[in-house]
Amino acid sequence: MAEAPSVGSRVKLRLETLSGDTIIEGVILPPAVDQHVTVKLPNGYNLSHPLTQTHVIESETKETQPSSKAPQPDHNPELPTIRVIHTGGTIASKVDYVTGAVTAQFEPSELVHHVPELQHIANIDAHKIGNMFSEDIRPIHWNQIIDATEKAFQQGCDGVVVTHGTDTLHISSSAVAFAWCGDGNKAPGRIAFVGSQRSSDRASSDAAQNLIAAVTWAAQGPTANGNLSDCVVVAMHRTSDDGACSIHAATGVRKLHSSRRDAFRPVNTQPLATVTIDEGTIGIQLSEHYQKNRIDQSEREVTTTASRFNSDVSIRQFMSGPWLQSAEVNEAIEANVDALVFHGTGLGHVPIENPNKDASQNLELRSSIQKAIDSDIPVMIVNQCIHGPVDMNVYSKGRIQQEMGILGHGITTSPEAAIVKLHYALSTGKDVREILTSNLFGEEIHQIRD
Repeated sequence: MAEAPSVGSRVKLRLETLSGDTIIEGVILPPAVDQHVTVKLPNGYNLSHPLTQTHVIESETKETQPSSKAPQPDHNPELPTIRVIHTGGTIASKVDYVTGAVTAQFEPSELVHHVPELQHIANIDAHKIGNMFSEDIRPIHWNQIIDATEKAFQQGCDGVVVTHGTDTLHISSSAVAFAWCGDGNKAPGRIAFVGSQRSSDRASSDAAQNLIAAVTWAAQGPTANGNLSDCVVVAMHRTSDDGACSIHAATGVRKLHSSRRDAFRPVNTQPLATVTIDEGTIGIQLSEHYQKNRIDQSEREVTTTASRFNSDVSIRQFMSGPWLQSAEVNEAIEANVDALVFHGTGLGHVPIENPNKDASQNLELRSSIQKAIDSDIPVMIVNQCIHGPVDMNVYSKGRIQQEMGILGHGITTSPEAAIVKLHYALSTGKDVREILTSNLFGEEIHQIRD
């Protein structure tokens, strides 16, 4: 074949392969590789094949029609109103097969059209902040999300759902949790972050059920206690199969797999609840530990304003291990960073001792860390292992670190949530040591649940 059919054409092709000819059907996308044809298959996957080994059996060009908006869904006064705040990711997007681009579908009518179950759960309205890859999200965008949640509650919304790319979803959700709950109060309604691991045009997409779970929790979940890290949650697939989504505390969850649908797993705790979705029947089952703690803890008072993050705060991170050198720490000190974070090994350790008298780099590193502390730069340890606490009381190494002034002993949140907590303290002018040793809203788990 000299050239591929036009992009957007629906085709039937014969491909020459090493194991013989094979027939495929699908939609032509812009080529992923030069001199190849790229086809979106019915199962949602893309296939590229050399043009010289591709033969057209059938080709139908679909004429581009002006897009028409779906009718606005009627407001149901008996249902709560949920605002969906879109920041990016694939959860509310679709592929334009003419351009190959992923585009956001974020009018309320389009959401309900794409996931019709939503109209039986809540009245949906939407606000679009942007369509960003989550790795591009910075603290300035956390503040935009916080602004949007504040506005939603001020305008009478009962709850909020934030759609977000999955790679840093647990970081942004932690930031919003500290913004609303760090000062001792809680948001006026439930806030649920949600994403998807598979794009909505793939047969294996988790987008619809994750969104249904998030909206269900925001609309019908129990009133947040505020002391149990339950004001802001993350809703994602519980297993690789459909039918159940976990509701995680924002500060107790992390993305732990690059592609699985159940990539989000709890850290040192268990999910707060499960939303079940079975042939149109949707239910909420609270976890036993969450039910018990709700009885034991009195609810917080509601606030209508949240804190904001200083987007100019600079936090330098280091990975503890054989390659960590004092020069890196010295450079950070000279750059006038606001804090240093070390991802410690094991229970939270850095290489600062030289028992065999043959690793002077360790003593140089210790000297550099001490220099930072003496310069009033907060130095914090988080857990490189992800699971388990930072415990600097077990080994003499940890006790030395505490004597030096290194912070972080007792942390049980995800490492990223701990760093957000540090950023929160720096942004709000609070005493860093006091904040890091405080359990502000249940983010620190006293009884680790694996």
